[in-house]
Amino acid sequence: MKRIVWPLLVSVSLFGVSAGQSKSYPNRWVRISSNLREDGEVDRIRKIVETAAQHGLTGVALSVGLDQLDLKTPDYFRRLQRVREICAERKIEIIPSFMSAGYGGSVLAHDKNLAAGLPVRDALFVSVGGRAKFKADPAPAVVNSGFEKHSGGQLEGFAVTRPLGDMISVDRAVLKEGNASVRFENFGRYPGEWARLSQVVGVRPYRLYRLSCWVRSENMGDADPFGSGNFLPEVLGGDEKRPLQYQNPRVSSRGEWQKVAVGFNSWGYDKVEIVPKMRGAPEGKFWLDDLHVEEIGLVNVLRRPGTPLSVRSDEKGTQYEEGRDFAPVEDPQLNFRFDHDGPDIEITAGSRIREGERLRVSYYHGTNIYNGQTPLCMSEPKLYEIWHTQALLVHQALAPARYLLNMDEVRTGGSCEACKKRGMSMGQILGDCISRQFNLLREVNPKAEIFVWSDMLDPNHNADPNRRHYYLAEGSYAGSWNYVPKELGVVCWYYERREASLRHFSALGFRTMAGAYYDAGNLNNPKGWLEALDATPGACGIMYTTWLNKYDLLGPFGDLVSRAN
Repeated sequence: MKRIVWPLLVSVSLFGVSAGQSKSYPNRWVRISSNLREDGEVDRIRKIVETAAQHGLTGVALSVGLDQLDLKTPDYFRRLQRVREICAERKIEIIPSFMSAGYGGSVLAHDKNLAAGLPVRDALFVSVGGRAKFKADPAPAVVNSGFEKHSGGQLEGFAVTRPLGDMISVDRAVLKEGNASVRFENFGRYPGEWARLSQVVGVRPYRLYRLSCWVRSENMGDADPFGSGNFLPEVLGGDEKRPLQYQNPRVSSRGEWQKVAVGFNSWGYDKVEIVPKMRGAPEGKFWLDDLHVEEIGLVNVLRRPGTPLSVRSDEKGTQYEEGRDFAPVEDPQLNFRFDHDGPDIEITAGSRIREGERLRVSYYHGTNIYNGQTPLCMSEPKLYEIWHTQALLVHQALAPARYLLNMDEVRTGGSCEACKKRGMSMGQILGDCISRQFNLLREVNPKAEIFVWSDMLDPNHNADPNRRHYYLAEGSYAGSWNYVPKELGVVCWYYERREASLRHFSALGFRTMAGAYYDAGNLNNPKGWLEALDATPGACGIMYTTWLNKYDLLGPFGDLVSRAN
């Protein structure tokens, strides 16, 4: 079929709508997320569907753990069938929303080792008593880690955003270890400003580290309804200050001391800047004590074909064999957090590894982003075997006419051997992944329409070619839009850049929708989207998109987008 490329400037009247009139879009959806673990969830969905039907909406983008249907219980399928019946009774279409590489939890239920991996090179282990034990090489040191030393408004070893006594003070009354802690306060004087401590620490390139501390808070509130919290232990790499750590610890507000630990890979840097920073409610207070950085080994080690592990002699360079010289290696606590230590390496009987021998171990580890987001490796073949199975099961369970690929915010990838050996950019790897998902669904359902979130394909958003690094991915996703099928529909969701995003995809011949609303207290966002959609050739729909399960405005939204009188 010949592809039609829409010109940039087309009169709206070509679509049967005169200038100044509003279009009516066939795809008017609402996003619903649920785990379907309880019957009450079915009733909640029923109420949402009833409201949607009463106010002119046509479909439900349903995200209910469809990446792991082969692991679900009979009760789950009973509830899913009831949801299907509810939607059919009210003539509401179900658009299955699944196949996420950025939020890999469902697929990781099949195999945790399918997580994207970051490389560790030549970590030091020493053979002692039949086991090779990790040894820091060398041990990094935080100067004045207990905040004991200060004078003249200066805190030894640390740079401070404001002079001591303003937002940050030394506290000798409330502390966890030693004789002092630091206290963050007076946030009301500087609304929205982060109070920061920072110190540069020497590290080895491509090693795994843990940053830990004790924290305590009072009256801090929650600065972010999406749960990112008020306390961020940042780690910045080298002179370019690349962020290397994106985990957001959840800090108790009950006034008790709490241990916090996050992990980071040093990438190619030999120094990092440790930056614990805080913001909060005007009357809030926050304490920090015992700040440490330590090198760690084999924590969250990944074992799959694309993440090989090697053990060699530091002195002779001999490559030792897993199963012959040492037992198979795995992290029994593989959880993508850094709240545990990695395993020793067990030396087998008859091993060539000698007592006291220094070993260099290279491997790959997984990590998480923010509050538990663990991306998948898009280059590992087993991933597509799992998705193919789920595509068959979704078709059997729901027989949909349309699908939505949850391919947003893929924040780690490209660093493991499975990715490296392909010789592809991150944009190409992503485009290949989406193309393979598209083909899997078309194989199961040849007439299916397939949509995808926009951000990873949008140069105005997360595929920005001017962005050198995207989170912990190996480079940017620039050009990704060139490697996906033009039959895709694209759901744009960056409101502030909506005109540029819609224009980008429309000019390339993609159909477009808007992911609107985003949990605001009014409908200004969808109104702005409708104006932009009305000016976009190929626009075909709009969706009520809530991530906080807020449906209070669903009825008025439906009236708005269905152009009700």
